[in-house]
This record gives sequence, structure tokens and C-alpha cells, in this order.
Amino acid sequence: MNTAGGADVGAAEMVRKYKAWEGSNKFCLGGRFIFGPDVRSVSLTVFLIVAPAAVFCVFVARKLMDNFSGDWGIAVLVVFIVSTVYVLVLLLLTSGRDPGIVPRNAQPPEPETYNISTELGSGHTPRLPRTKDVIINGATVKVKYCDTCMLYRPPRCSHCSICDNRVERFDHHCPWVGQCIGLRNYRFFYMFVFSTTLLCLYVHGFCWVYIKKIMDSENSSIWKAMAKTPASIVLIVYTFLALWFVGGLSIFHLYLITTNQTTYENFRYQYSRRANPYNRGIVGNIMDIFCSSIPKSKNDFRAKVQKKQPMIPSHSVGDSFDSTTLAVSKRVQGKLIWDETNDKALAIGSNRVTLSSNGESVTEYQQYLFRNMHQNRNENWFCASLLEASHDEHCHIHVALSAVGETGRFARSETVPGE
Repeated sequence: MNTAGGADVGAAEMVRKYKAWEGSNKFCLGGRFIFGPDVRSVSLTVFLIVAPAAVFCVFVARKLMDNFSGDWGIAVLVVFIVSTVYVLVLLLLTSGRDPGIVPRNAQPPEPETYNISTELGSGHTPRLPRTKDVIINGATVKVKYCDTCMLYRPPRCSHCSICDNRVERFDHHCPWVGQCIGLRNYRFFYMFVFSTTLLCLYVHGFCWVYIKKIMDSENSSIWKAMAKTPASIVLIVYTFLALWFVGGLSIFHLYLITTNQTTYENFRYQYSRRANPYNRGIVGNIMDIFCSSIPKSKNDFRAKVQKKQPMIPSHSVGDSFDSTTLAVSKRVQGKLIWDETNDKALAIGSNRVTLSSNGESVTEYQQYLFRNMHQNRNENWFCASLLEASHDEHCHIHVALSAVGETGRFARSETVPGE
């Protein structure tokens, strides 16, 4: 039986990366397609495209084949079918590909600079800045540290709370395609929205053409002609409503493309009030979206990786470190949170006890209280922070603490016998 940590790691199971993926994505065909957690919404989107397409083919385009001379009627049907397939392919390219996910770090990065006020010799660790400055086209841009991915996010990169991934050039998470829209699929997203707009105009226009054909052939009013083709009326109303949505999106994203903004930046930063460091001019911005090469994915979802084993919290304590920069386990897989509020903390499972901000050590008996409160409750704590430990006249100790568990942060208080 192997008891050493090195032996356990060596015996770890090797699996495909998509099976050990820490995000919320869904995978298809052995990791060849990656979708968001709301991938079921793609089925609704497909239905909203295919259902009216079938109605148009059966009740409008097929009838127009008899009303147009030569091959024009067949051309109307063929162009529509090809356009519909093209839209569905763009939907798959938008929804089923890596949008530009930045791989997570296994551990936080080393600090680039040290805070001279930090006492390195007494067991303290240097503060890892929450932000740092980078230069983009001569302009200073602040990038933030991501606790989940344990890295400083690249410029224009943001963490999607739905997919639980950090995505390059993050635009938004689209529920209609069930995927984040980012660096590697924004082009296909816009082509999908714009092509859907053209498809709606195509159906809307030929439905009116069919009504006009009925009016001419029967020499009737428009109302009588409309009564003879209720399917055309349904499609006219449907495409009119859809045009407000996809047409509006097409115009809005055309504006974003020409100004080199993302939806996230447009709503958050408001470049109308300050210079946009990414703006290359209208032509340069359009070329950047449609003519530049799409970067290769940074993730090989079919590569074999070592399956991570759940981390079992231990209750031993050891060396001290600075509580103001404490990064502790938030969940079994090792995601990090930052705890900069509590003066005294015991990181259960890290083999460390922190010092308070005034240098007073957590006593061994307080450590004992922490461990017993943890063991007496059937809860999985990842970090507990001592808020208060005071005696009363009956020699009882009142302990108040906050803890981080699987359900998030919560408070605990307990009275125990004195020493």
C-alpha cells in the first residue's frame, strides 16, 4: 500500500483533459466540441430556425415554383435551403468551439515585486497585488488577478460566471448559442446573427411575393389573397418580430466592430468618455475581426492529463504566514479565494497558522478549539478565521469564527470549557 504523496501522484489515473475539465462546459464527440452549460438552449435556437424554414418550403417556396417561369421557382427554394444550412453551420461554429479559454494555473504566480514593508524574515509572504499595469498601444491598462484561474487576466479577458472560464476578448455569454463569445468565435457569432437577419428578410419578402402572385392570378384584393395563404401571414409576422431582434443585434455589433469594442467593454468602460486603446480606425477594426487569422486554441481537450484527486483537509498546524495575503482552498479542486479581512486565521488543510496583524500568535489552545469545533460538526471546512476568543467569569471561553466551506462563507460561535 502506497502512503507517500509521491507514490499517490504517480499512481494517479490518466484521463482525457475534457473529462477532468474544471469549468462548467459540456463536451461532445470525445472533446472535439465544447459547449456551455446551457447547451440545451441551442436546441431551441435550432427549432426556431428549422420550424419556420420547413413551413416556408412546404407552403410558400413549393407554390412559387409553379408561379415562376423557367428555373426561377427552383432557384428560390435552393437558395433558401442553402442559406438555412449555412446559418446552422455558423451556429455550430459559434456554439461548439473553444471561444478562447485561458488555461488555469496550477498555483498562483510568484510576485514580481516585493512590498518593502513586509517582514520576510518572520514568516511573512509578499503581498500579491490585485491589479497590475500593462501598456497597450501606449496607453496604460489595468489587469486584475483572477482567484479562480490563479493568474493575471490578459487585457480584454474576463471570467464568465456561467461557464466558469476566463475567456480572451470576452464579449458576452450568449444564451441563444449556449456559449461564451470571445476571441475565437466572435467572427462566427456575427456572421450567424447577420446571416439570420438576411434569411428573415428573404422569407419575409417572398411571402409578400406569393401573396401578390395570388392577387394577380385571381384578380382579388390583398385581404382575400392573404386569407388563402395563412402560412404566409404567420411567417410575415414571425420574421417581422425576429428582425427586430437579430437585426438590432447586427447593427449593434457592427457598431462595436467598427469601434473595436466588446459588449462587456461597451457597457462597463464607456469609451465615449475616454480613449479606446484598441481602436485602429474603422478599416483596421473590420480587418481585425474578419481578416485576421484565428488563434489556435490554448487547450487540447483530447490530451491525456493526470486526474486530480480530491484534497482531504488535515488538521495539523505549522509555520506562520501573513493573513492579509492568505489564499486558501475554496473547493476540493483547489480554487482560491482571498481573505484579507480577518486578523487571525487557521487554514485547515494547509499545515499553517497565521499571525494576527499586531504580531500576536494564535495560541495552541485556540488551535485546539478550532480543530475540535471542526471535528465535532459534520462539515467540510477549507478555512476558518478566528474572530474572537474571550473568557467569562465562569472560566468558559466564547469562540466566534467565520469559516469557508462547500456552501460558502458562514459564521460559527460556541462556548467551551476553559483551560
